Amino acid sequence: MVRKIQTHPQHFDLALIFWMDYVYANQPQSPGSSVDTPSVYLPNAAYTQNIQAPAAAADPATQQRYLHQQQLIMQQQQHLAQQKQQQQSQQQQQRAAGQPEAHYQRTTEGLPRSAIDRAASAKLRLENFYKGTLAQTIERNQRRIDMEKRLQAEAGSTERKNRQLLSYGRKESQYLRLRRTRLGLDDFVTVKVIGKGAFGEVRLVQAADTGKIYAMKTLRKSEMFKKDQLAHVKAERDVLAESDSPWVVQLYFSFQDAQFLYLIMEFLPGGDLMTMLIKYDIFSEPVTRFYIAECVLAIEAIHKLGFIHRDIKPDNILIDKDGHIKLSDFGLSTGFHKTHDSQYYQRLMEGVQNTNGMESINLTMSLKDKDKIATWKKNRRALAYSTVGTPDYIAPEIFLQQGYGQECDWWSLGTIMFECLCGYPPFCSENPHETYRKIMNWRETLYFPDDQPLSREAEDLIRRLICNPDQRLGRNGADEIKAHPFFYGVNWDQIRSLPAPHVPQLRSITDTSYFPTEDLEAVPDAVDAMNHTYGQGDNSEQKDLAFVGYTFKRFDYLLTRNAI
Repeated sequence: MVRKIQTHPQHFDLALIFWMDYVYANQPQSPGSSVDTPSVYLPNAAYTQNIQAPAAAADPATQQRYLHQQQLIMQQQQHLAQQKQQQQSQQQQQRAAGQPEAHYQRTTEGLPRSAIDRAASAKLRLENFYKGTLAQTIERNQRRIDMEKRLQAEAGSTERKNRQLLSYGRKESQYLRLRRTRLGLDDFVTVKVIGKGAFGEVRLVQAADTGKIYAMKTLRKSEMFKKDQLAHVKAERDVLAESDSPWVVQLYFSFQDAQFLYLIMEFLPGGDLMTMLIKYDIFSEPVTRFYIAECVLAIEAIHKLGFIHRDIKPDNILIDKDGHIKLSDFGLSTGFHKTHDSQYYQRLMEGVQNTNGMESINLTMSLKDKDKIATWKKNRRALAYSTVGTPDYIAPEIFLQQGYGQECDWWSLGTIMFECLCGYPPFCSENPHETYRKIMNWRETLYFPDDQPLSREAEDLIRRLICNPDQRLGRNGADEIKAHPFFYGVNWDQIRSLPAPHVPQLRSITDTSYFPTEDLEAVPDAVDAMNHTYGQGDNSEQKDLAFVGYTFKRFDYLLTRNAI
């Protein structure tokens, strides 16, 4: 028998309490705790103290507070145990008397839709708060444990180790203050716009308080809804937040306001691989070997995190100040945590007119005509700015949408290697639809130009990457690719510390000479964030729920500084 508790419209607070009950009931328990242990004590304590017992050297006042907390928790446990015992006793009596058991179900009957939406918002925000707080507490304790282990393994005086512990404690305190600080657009000063895309732009910015230089990616929320990009935005944020690999662009902060999403990332002043390919036309095999080897390690790092990039292309391979590569733009990545939008690939297949004011791009070229290949490259940058995108590097199994794995990224690597050695992608055509047709018929359309002879090892590696997924090199891990003869002599463990073939010549930490900023003048503005006032916008609270949990602040940010 189910008895419904009806909630009246004026009693909106009850709806919030119902959701809070749900949150508390579903809180993950710390190891060794009782299932009935109230989790309400944890979040408040998690900001200011270690979740373990205080050290023996703690002052008496701290020990007294800890003991008092433990007494409160034990009293609450006893109270809950008594309630549970009484409830079980009543149920046994009802069953013995043949009476139906009464189960109480809270409902929202009679509540207006606005109240239900606000309750759902409160539920989601509470869940996000408690889960985030618990995760941050566990991470903080793990950092402390790692620090103590590192100091124990090091040689040095006790006084020196104590100084390091004090310094570490100050950094943790700074990080806690940073977490409580609400970042906004006013905290950063724009230096220059260095990139524009289909849904936003990238600016070189300077932190107003510290003077540190960052790259700020700005995305308009309304475009994310309109173009079904919500899952892609979340995937990019998740990859960048979870990664601490030297092969992935570092994310320091992410935040939002009423209209925009912001990603504050490290600034890589060397531009991207596409700019280098346009400038140098083709690479020699030793240079190609260096960059493709680094790409192998970068893709492997993403795969080890459990993600697939799905959009590996020269535009998304950035160059740091030392000439080494890092992967960026994870908007199409997936860890298969959620269902992702497949219409992006449908737009690529159909060659849909882009929506940022640019005319559709038509290319007329002969693969044997170098002048027209150069024209293709010039138009290719314009295509990168459009919403259509370029399908030149996408594996055929992604278009089929019948299931694929991490091996799809290795196909993309093969097409990039082909472009490095031949001067153009293997399937470039007059329009995206024709490119799609060539990719799907790759057995007939893949050929190597006679005027750009390749070594037997280079051609073999390309053919073993641009092939069926079940035969593709790398399907069993990156070690298969590393063992290929083309990479003979590559020092995989030390390659990032070796001199790069091309090291950017920089004049300052804000040097943007390796970014084609002059080309951006012809691209319409996707956002006008600097003229935006915080808090304005027409997004409803219900729509804003899609971005709950987007905010992120990295602890390692406290250890970084700009340098050339």
